[in-house]
Amino acid sequence: MTEATAAADIEAWRGHVGRSEVRRQVIDAETMRRFAAAIGADLDVERRAPPLAHWAFFLDVVGPGDIGPDGHPKRGRGIMPAVTLPRRMFASAVLRFGEPLVLGREAELSLTVADVKHRIGKTGELVFVEVDRALAQDGEERVNERQTIVYRAAGEATPPIGPIDLPARPGEAIWTPGPVDLFRFSAVTFNSHRIHYDQAYARDEEGYPGLVVHGPFTAVKLAALAARDNPAKAMKAFSFRAMSPLFVGQPIRLAPGAAAGEVEAIRCDGAVAMAASAAF
Repeated sequence: MTEATAAADIEAWRGHVGRSEVRRQVIDAETMRRFAAAIGADLDVERRAPPLAHWAFFLDVVGPGDIGPDGHPKRGRGIMPAVTLPRRMFASAVLRFGEPLVLGREAELSLTVADVKHRIGKTGELVFVEVDRALAQDGEERVNERQTIVYRAAGEATPPIGPIDLPARPGEAIWTPGPVDLFRFSAVTFNSHRIHYDQAYARDEEGYPGLVVHGPFTAVKLAALAARDNPAKAMKAFSFRAMSPLFVGQPIRLAPGAAAGEVEAIRCDGAVAMAASAAF
């Protein structure tokens, strides 16, 4: 991409700031139950919703003709800009929660492109698209969320990750997601990104040594860990930031962090793959 072309592209992408759309859907128990099953949570969703269960609803539904080569919907659909950098990832989110969603009632999700930022990092160009998501039910806001999607150049291939001996941390849980776990999470969130189920594509096209664990899947597991240590309290806020990819079949340590409310996903080589924080 030339500098002149980059400047024109960035201007066009930033033209999407402020674009918005509204989606409506009934919050039904069976959709939420499938989400609970996929993440390993209690299936009695009528008693207690699984963490971040709103991600099972208001999904981006497109037909086969609107799917790109990576399995994502084609760039430039709806409110999102047609960023040309080839790699797309869910980088982070900041969420605030009101009253729980009520099963059996319609809810409304408003999405707005809040910002588009262009940066030059160690690996090359990066474009961050920030999307505000406000979920309301019965006229009351239930979830307020800002998601950051990052687009980047193809970059170098990720080398295989070798495990090392790591000391146990108090309160940790070991999670080793397999290909079926990834498939079920993809299914329940209608995520057809091929890095999560197509081994040849993940390796040959995107340079990963194995199938990649979904960032939101890891975030859900961290939110569940934080909730485990606060069983009598409702979660009021949650945020996370992805820093390194995680791969299928390798143990992931889900552990409390240094400060109250902090939780981390630690890769088998000791790298902190995701850092999160919860407030109750």
